Amino acid sequence: MLKRVLSTFALWAIVLASLYWFGAVGGVWMITAISALTLREFYAMIARGGIAPFNQLGIVLGAAITLGPLYLDRHVGPAELLALAVIAFSVRILSERDAQHRLDTLAWSIFGVIYVPFMLHFLSRTILIESPHPRAGLVMALWLIAVSKFCDTGALLSGMAFGRHKMAPQISPKKTWEGFVGGVLSAALIGAAIAHFGRAYLPAAFTPWLAALIAVPIAAIAVVSDLVESIIKRRAEVKDSGRTIPGIGGMFDLTDSLILAAPLGYAVFNGFAR
Repeated sequence: MLKRVLSTFALWAIVLASLYWFGAVGGVWMITAISALTLREFYAMIARGGIAPFNQLGIVLGAAITLGPLYLDRHVGPAELLALAVIAFSVRILSERDAQHRLDTLAWSIFGVIYVPFMLHFLSRTILIESPHPRAGLVMALWLIAVSKFCDTGALLSGMAFGRHKMAPQISPKKTWEGFVGGVLSAALIGAAIAHFGRAYLPAAFTPWLAALIAVPIAAIAVVSDLVESIIKRRAEVKDSGRTIPGIGGMFDLTDSLILAAPLGYAVFNGFAR
């Protein structure tokens, strides 16, 4: 637990310092690096099942998707890059990989690009929102990350203290409904706090009460996102996706709750920014 706490503080220090010193550009590059490492671990877990996805090509195209909102949106959008990925994987599959697993390789290669970098590119889009303040997107992204990750922390602590009723025993035996409630409440509290202290950067309509209310469904979908990663890890028969972060595990263990929450959060903030 001590390693997890120290790693959490260190990660938050890195995130805050990166956003403060390097702004939106640094934030997008940070998301891209995290996305690439997450996709690398995702493909590695799939490979444990005897399937060899096109990991290097997938990571390169995934990085382009995550960086796209910063450099490519005027010319090429994420849909075009996804189409390019499907074409590239389809051409390669004609002559590569074991014939018995070619379809699985194609499916998992494409799914990896969609599930990790495409979903996380919405976090890049959030960072780049400049209304009503030039740094509004940075605070919005910070709000989204905090809501998702504090839900994780709140669920862990609440589950340890009060957990009795299993939430999804066949997927993640340690998760409980009591932990889920504690996680959602923690997310609502941190969401309201950031909306209060960051009100100078956020839309006037995004009040602390509204922020707490919006945090509830985002926290709930973050839990679903975490469970999806648990399904993938069970398939690979691993406890953690990697050993990148002491006390936490791999990068996928860090980003799991953000993957499904990112597009939902972007939809909310993009609506406020209009």
